[in-house]
This record gives sequence, C-alpha cells and structure tokens, in this order.
Amino acid sequence: MKKYMLFGFLCFSLFSFSQAEVEAIQNEIDNEVWKPFQNAFETLDGEVLNATYAAEVLRATPNGIDTDNTFKVANLKRFEQNKKDGVSIELDFWFDSRRTNEHTSYEVGFYRIAFTDRNNVTNYSYGQFHIVLKKVNGAWKITQDWDTDIINGKKISSKDFEKHKPLEF
Repeated sequence: MKKYMLFGFLCFSLFSFSQAEVEAIQNEIDNEVWKPFQNAFETLDGEVLNATYAAEVLRATPNGIDTDNTFKVANLKRFEQNKKDGVSIELDFWFDSRRTNEHTSYEVGFYRIAFTDRNNVTNYSYGQFHIVLKKVNGAWKITQDWDTDIINGKKISSKDFEKHKPLEF
C-alpha cells in the first residue's frame, strides 16, 4: 500500500511541477508576445506588431491564406492610415484554451477591437483566433495566425465576447 501511495505522490508531484512549468512558459509568452501585441494595436505601431510574428508565418482569414507575409505590409499601412484618420484602437482578448510545451503553444480565444474615430464614435469588431507560437532563436513568435468573425454560420458578437473578462497585463 505504501508503494502505491508513494507512486501516487510522485505522479502528483510531477504533474504539479509540469503545470507550474506550463504556467511559467505561458507567462513568458504573455510578456514576449501578448503584451507587445496588444500595445502595438493601442499605439498604432505596426513595427512592434510585426515583431511579434516569426519571419515565416501562415496567416489564414475568411479572405484567404497568406504565406508571403503580405499581412505585415498591410499592418504598417493600416496603422499609418488610422493615425492619419485620427482613429484610436483598443484591443481586448481572452483565452478559451492554451496548450503549451517548452517550444510550442496553441492558443484559442476571443477578441474585441474598439475603433474610435476623431468624432468619438466607437465601432466594435469581434472574433475568434487560433494562434500557434513557437520558440524561435530563444524568443516566442507567432508562426500561424487564423481568425474569423463567424462560428457555425453565426456572427460573433459582444454576447460571445462577454462570456469572460478580458485579460489585463
């Protein structure tokens, strides 16, 4: 009986250590990717946003698949246009699930983007994202990015987003 208890304790200890390690890695990802990502949107800094991505990225949206990183050029142009138009952006998001090991993380969540124009009129955009991050040369980078604003034929709304509180860094 003592052998089984010891075995159970060891298994539990290993699982606890493993979970703590996963949480530490996810905190590292939050600091290296998600905080700068959110800040880039809110400061309209396309260079910082693009720096959260790897050199080669698979980006998929309802508009198609981009394997040539053309979205990075579009990020720069979009943020410059937002600045010229006097548009500010607030990005909020939360994770529905995160599966992480020492070199890869698959993260699914929901986002809300608030666009406020110079007349103080705010429009919202909602969606779901699926992101793959990999450790590249010692730093976490987004390697696959897929998002949509429709699930099962239904447009994602504030009601979907409000199921959880947005993350605060």
